[in-house]
Amino acid sequence: MHLKLNVYGFALDSIAQMPVVLLKDEEDSITLPIWISSNDALYIVAELIRHDAAAKSDRKDLQTALLNHFEAEIAEIVINDMKDGLFSSSVVLLVGAEQVKLDVRISEALVLALKQSLPVMVSRELMERISLVDEAAEERFTDVDERRFVDFLENLDPADLGKYPM
Repeated sequence: MHLKLNVYGFALDSIAQMPVVLLKDEEDSITLPIWISSNDALYIVAELIRHDAAAKSDRKDLQTALLNHFEAEIAEIVINDMKDGLFSSSVVLLVGAEQVKLDVRISEALVLALKQSLPVMVSRELMERISLVDEAAEERFTDVDERRFVDFLENLDPADLGKYPM
């Protein structure tokens, strides 16, 4: 079973210094952040600007022209999996009675969802898998580590912080 998520907005992760696309369900109870590269962010912005410019003129963008020419419609946009921190996605097209599944980059899937005002489908299993913490890989701190950190903080001189005084 799939969850139906919509592109909610864009943000900048101030720690990772990377753009983030936020997907949310209709009840705002589930949020899926997708970190993207700066190149993907520029691609998304350029495609949306191009789409807006085409909407204001009589010309159609290439994607819309291709869909119309082949009498195809988008059945669904799916985020299939995540490996090594990268999402894989696909678009399912209906061409006549035939379904055609195309693997696409996540940025292309997001642009398509925005241009066509369509939801992005994400399997519940994927959502559960990516939201679990791998306790075997999680770094554990010992009491000695915690004590050393507390000592460090207690002995910290604000003058050592330079332009970030406390």
